[in-house]
Amino acid sequence: MKKNLFLLIFITIFFTACSQKNIPIKDLENYSQEPKDYLNKDLSFKNQKNYNQDFYKNYFKVWEQDTLLIDKKSATWGFKYKKRAMYLQNFSKASSTWFNKHIENSNFEEFNKQVKKAIVIRNSNLKVFPTNEMMFYNPNNAGQGFPFDYNQNSYIKINTPILVSHFSKDKAWVFVESYFAYGWLKIDDIAFVDKKFIDSFKTKNYSTIIKDKLNIYDEYFIEKVQLGTILPKYKNKYIVAKKDQKHNAYLKFIDIAKENITDKPLEFNNVNLEKIAKELIDEQYGWGGIFGFRDCSSFTQDFFIAFGINLDRNSRKQTTNGKYYKFENLSNKQKKEFILKYAKPFKTLVYLYGHIMLYIGEKNNEPLVMHNVWGVKTRVFFNTKGRNIIGKSVITTLEFGKELQNYDDTKNTLDRIEGIVILDEK
Repeated sequence: MKKNLFLLIFITIFFTACSQKNIPIKDLENYSQEPKDYLNKDLSFKNQKNYNQDFYKNYFKVWEQDTLLIDKKSATWGFKYKKRAMYLQNFSKASSTWFNKHIENSNFEEFNKQVKKAIVIRNSNLKVFPTNEMMFYNPNNAGQGFPFDYNQNSYIKINTPILVSHFSKDKAWVFVESYFAYGWLKIDDIAFVDKKFIDSFKTKNYSTIIKDKLNIYDEYFIEKVQLGTILPKYKNKYIVAKKDQKHNAYLKFIDIAKENITDKPLEFNNVNLEKIAKELIDEQYGWGGIFGFRDCSSFTQDFFIAFGINLDRNSRKQTTNGKYYKFENLSNKQKKEFILKYAKPFKTLVYLYGHIMLYIGEKNNEPLVMHNVWGVKTRVFFNTKGRNIIGKSVITTLEFGKELQNYDDTKNTLDRIEGIVILDEK
């Protein structure tokens, strides 16, 4: 009887400890989630017009190229997953046959041999392999299952110029390079362009969407566009790329309400910073842009697009987009002191391996950041790793969630911060 009672108590404790209860973190109660509350000083950005000119050079660069700038080894980086234990969306292990099928369909014997200039005609997903199937690490482990689909390379917006390397063997996909990322796109999501189209599209007068998840129309619905989408402007109309039955692009001129779009670059000031930040706060987390939502680095990237400031797509590369101050041998107390002394609100990124955050200022001597984050690392029974899910864009301290009873303090966010990037000290 005692043994059965002990077993019952053990099972109860085990499953209680291992359950993933998502408890709201105190930072979300203690600190305002209104970005305007942190815009205390008048802000500006040095050389904003020069940054904007550089943005367009990068944006249209692929249309100046005859071949992709990346090499075949870089293009096939995803093949490494075949050597790992990967799982599909039904939790079954991805077999060698599964990988071989998609590697064969990738048709990299034709890499850079079918080069064509093109444009994205609807929001789309850049894939590692030419398939919509999902691919995870072990979904039974915290932070390795949904939404962390490792076949999801990035999300690419309508109107983005691309360069096609080649077709998949089944002709359903094209391997492309854009100004910020490369991977596989569905053939239905692109249109081919010629010199006439390019000359007409490059009006030298560009606008950007400043309302997130905005429906745009001609006679019918076209797309739900994200904040940061670029549209050339012609007179009082805006240009969207569409395609004909032969997969060739043509221009469509549409109307968009003035409150939803602005000439680019938007002036970097408090009024406009509040406008952009307000659109992005509380947005759902989307690894690699899955389902049209943002992860940490696409949040920071899109935050700055309207201001004409170009950031790379992933967190590590964003450390090269400004003056990077690396934290070497600093204690957590020294890291906070450095940030408080040198970081510039709304112009500084805080970097740790795998994550990046926007510094927005301080309150009560605590550095505060705005970031899109999946969750807080926790420890459960027998030191098993867990997650307390946040799953959205929030304003927090650098030690968010530390009040949780099962908080993993072995190496928390502040411990892992490696440095800061000040963007207008490039």
